[in-house]
Amino acid sequence: MTPAELHDMLRKTQETKGYFFNTDRERVDQLMAALLLNKERYGYMCCPCRLSSGDRAKDQDIICPCVYREPDVKEYGSCYCNLYVSQAWNEGRIPREYVPERRPVEKMF
Repeated sequence: MTPAELHDMLRKTQETKGYFFNTDRERVDQLMAALLLNKERYGYMCCPCRLSSGDRAKDQDIICPCVYREPDVKEYGSCYCNLYVSQAWNEGRIPREYVPERRPVEKMF
């Protein structure tokens, strides 16, 4: 699968849920490529903005779309990676604030 194919597949399934890709296509393309690289490395598409343990069970919370996406987009209009965003975020109707890491420290090691 290519990054463009992944983009098209995810766009179709996620936009119906109210999650849109960042309009910065270069950033999105980089994240798509990183997701595919992680799938090749680990066998699953873990978040490219976080360190994977390589253990699917331990990384379940950061398999994209991660469990933190919903609260991040609800509160900040964007997920941690800025991959998935709200329509308001894309349109500049809300501020583009830094999204802090929600993943508990104990899951990072």
